[in-house]
Amino acid sequence: MPDFVPLIKAALLERFGERLEIDADLAGLDEIARISSHRVHRRYHARELPAHLVRLLCAAALSAPSKSDLQQADILVVRDRSKISAIADLLTGMPWLRETPVFLVFLANGRRLPKISQMRGKPFPNDHLDLLFNATVDAAIVMTTFLRAAEAVGLGCCPISVIRDHAAVISEMFALPEKVIPVAGMCLGWPAEEGGITPRLSLATTVHEERFTDNDLDAAIDTYDHRRAAKRPYRGQRDIERFGRNEFYGWSEDKARQYAVPLRADFGAFVRSKNFRLD
Repeated sequence: MPDFVPLIKAALLERFGERLEIDADLAGLDEIARISSHRVHRRYHARELPAHLVRLLCAAALSAPSKSDLQQADILVVRDRSKISAIADLLTGMPWLRETPVFLVFLANGRRLPKISQMRGKPFPNDHLDLLFNATVDAAIVMTTFLRAAEAVGLGCCPISVIRDHAAVISEMFALPEKVIPVAGMCLGWPAEEGGITPRLSLATTVHEERFTDNDLDAAIDTYDHRRAAKRPYRGQRDIERFGRNEFYGWSEDKARQYAVPLRADFGAFVRSKNFRLD
C-alpha cells in the first residue's frame, strides 16, 4: 500500500508553510492526499469525456450533504461547442475555457420548495434571504464535492465564479427560470499539465480555537505575502495606471487592488429580478 504520509506532509507544507503531524495508521489517507494536493487545471487534452462518466460524477456530487435535506442545488452540463464558445466570448481573460471538453454550471435552485408547498397545499412563509442563502450554500457544497470526485478519477477542474459578472446573459442563455441562479461554472477535462499547489493563508490565521481572534493579522498577512511570492509570484500587477508599480507585489496588494473597484454591483438587482427576496 502506498505511503501517503510524505505526500500529504509535503503538500500541506507547501500550502500552509506548516509541518503537520499525521498518524500513519489513519484511515482514508488516500483521500486526504488527494484533497491536500488539489491543483487547478486550465489546459485539457482533446480526449472525449463519456456522458456516463459525467453523470456518475454528478451523482457523486449530489450525494453531498444538503441543508435540512432540502436539495436546492442543480448541475447544468454543457457540451454544445457553440454555447461554450459564447461563454468564452464573455470571459475573454480565460482562454482555457474555450478548449474545455465540458462546461458545468452549478445552480442555486430556490424554485422547487415553493412549488412543492403549492403542490401539497401548504403555505410558504419562507420567501426571504434564507431561501437564497441555503440554495447557494447547497450549490457550493455540490460543486466542491464534484471537484473531489472528478479529481479522484484523474480529471482536472477549474471553477469559474466570474460567470456571475454576466449572470443575466448566462440565465437567458440556459433559460433559467425564476428563483434559479448560476453560482459558478467549472471547466472539466483530462488535464494536459500537472498544475501547481497554491499557498493558502496560515492555519494560525484561519483556524480559531474556542474564540475568534485576528490580533496579529498584519504580521500574518505580511508573512503569507512573502511565502506565497516565493512559491507562486504574480506575473503582473493590477491597475498600474491608478496604483503604480510596487517593488514587492504580494497577495494582499493584489486583492486590495482587485476590490478597489466595484465588482458585480448589479448582482443584487439580478437576484431580485429572479424573484428572490433579500430581506
